[in-house]
Amino acid sequence: MQNNKKKPNPIDVHVGSRIRLRRNMLGISQEKLGESLGITFQQIQKYEKGTNRVGASRLQAIASILNAPVSFFFEGAPGEDGAPAPGMAEEGAAFVTDFLNTSEGIQLNRAFVKISDPKVRRRVLELVKALAAETPASE
Repeated sequence: MQNNKKKPNPIDVHVGSRIRLRRNMLGISQEKLGESLGITFQQIQKYEKGTNRVGASRLQAIASILNAPVSFFFEGAPGEDGAPAPGMAEEGAAFVTDFLNTSEGIQLNRAFVKISDPKVRRRVLELVKALAAETPASE
């Protein structure tokens, strides 16, 4: 007999985390995404946790709503053994994903992309780097 407490497939967890990342980047709630798909926000939660697998047609609909190619949801996905796919900068990808899953990361990203002048964007980047260099490591 099979164990009812089956662990989610690492690919399903990864795809779910990418759905959450993209949804948060766009400032769309689970409720709003669910409404657009004709499903409940609880179902979106299950997709994002990897508890429920996202079918191909549903993933295509999610990609359309979130204005992203389907391939976006597989970027940096683990291989068959659960290890990151070869050639992926997994450490960097995980760092970016973790950052963009924070409230501050989302807010900073949204504000930064609204700056159209490349010179101003560079200056903001220089400011952030300078502030980071001044911050004691203990904080």
